Amino acid sequence: MATTLIVPGLDNSGPDHWQSGWQALEPESVRVEQESWTTPDLPRWAANVTAALDGESRPVWIVAHSFGCLAAVVAATRRPGAVRGAFLVAPADPQKFGVAHHLPQAALPFPSLLVASSTDPWIKLMTAALWAERWGSRLVNIGAAGHINAASGFGPWIEGRALFGRFCRSQQEWLHGDIGVDAGEVKSQFRLG
Repeated sequence: MATTLIVPGLDNSGPDHWQSGWQALEPESVRVEQESWTTPDLPRWAANVTAALDGESRPVWIVAHSFGCLAAVVAATRRPGAVRGAFLVAPADPQKFGVAHHLPQAALPFPSLLVASSTDPWIKLMTAALWAERWGSRLVNIGAAGHINAASGFGPWIEGRALFGRFCRSQQEWLHGDIGVDAGEVKSQFRLG
């Protein structure tokens, strides 16, 4: 058994956000709390994620969104043995926050999947792809999906939960680069509308 660690972005992914819905469905989940949800302080946010990892006796699957992705990646590289994998959705552009120098510059020491959108106002798809490549993450482009949040039309995001489930169930296949579906299938399956 493992714990799902929910790492929200700015404003704590409100009640209509898919992260909140997933947390309600997942009894083994823990939500990381921040002192200020409106102040994107990467060292402090990462320290709180690290504390959450240290508080778990079981392995952890990380589910992060936006600025939470950046905090999760920093923290998880400090505690790689605690992390089974990271599901990173719509990461914020580190350059917009002046924090790129805090982030890992090499492959993450655990499997990771970075889900991105071609119309995300917080990060360009090409930038997301560059970070995915740098971190050794599998990249899934779900098309014109905004910031993949409630404001972009994502409520419970059932398709994303299915993708996360496949990622968790097939850890060995992901480690060897075979997710069992092609990129076109994933893109069309998870497009809005």
